[in-house]
Amino acid sequence: MIWLPADHRQLGDGDEKLPALVLGEKYARAVKLGALAQPVLFPLADAQQIPALLALVHGVMLTGSPSNIHPSHFDEDVADTTLPLDAQRDQLTLSLVKACVQGGVPLLGVCRGFQEINVAMGGSLHQQVHAQPGFMDHREPAGVPFAQQFAPRHEVRFAPDSQFAQWAGGNAAMVNSLHGQGIKQLASGLRAVGHASDGLIEAFEVEGAHAFACAVQWHPEWYFWENPFGQAIFTAFGDACRQRQQNMMNGRSTVKKETL
Repeated sequence: MIWLPADHRQLGDGDEKLPALVLGEKYARAVKLGALAQPVLFPLADAQQIPALLALVHGVMLTGSPSNIHPSHFDEDVADTTLPLDAQRDQLTLSLVKACVQGGVPLLGVCRGFQEINVAMGGSLHQQVHAQPGFMDHREPAGVPFAQQFAPRHEVRFAPDSQFAQWAGGNAAMVNSLHGQGIKQLASGLRAVGHASDGLIEAFEVEGAHAFACAVQWHPEWYFWENPFGQAIFTAFGDACRQRQQNMMNGRSTVKKETL
């Protein structure tokens, strides 16, 4: 079972809106069919419940989202007040990252999830990558069908000794690009293993992690079954989650035997 934290949004027409918990189906489907695992939600989970909830699952996937991480978490003011934020998700996921890394729980971050891991471990973000000198615009084209928004946009080059080079079958791959924020300062304990041509970090690994702990700035879940690279990422993540499941079962069996 893989825990996917939900987004907190206001849904409705005009002034009539109701709070909703949202999970994009494409993320759940990638977990179900790509990682061969069961996606699970814990609605309204809070940071205090993380230890108990992690004891029930075998991995965590931090998904992408329309919302940004509140910049107060890396000591900045909001640069664009028109962009959505999700303080409730921040409160859960930034603590969840630390618990996963410390507890050896397999962890995969995608887009916002990639940024959450960096911020949780002490890094910072460019709030508007496209406004930074030397960087290209990494946002998706506006007003076009989703198939065009999620189409491959630019190349990412990988460290030859990284897992990503193995999954990609080489030192480079074309990826989609649908983000306005990006890594400014990489957190201590993270190793950048993938860069866009403008130098922006697109993939990293958690150094010394006791289990799978990787993240990407792009969206490998989009039609992953047609993309061997994306499928390889989810297969590796699923394998790591099954290894944790086996370790947990062995641990429970040992305790039961000793108790008897």
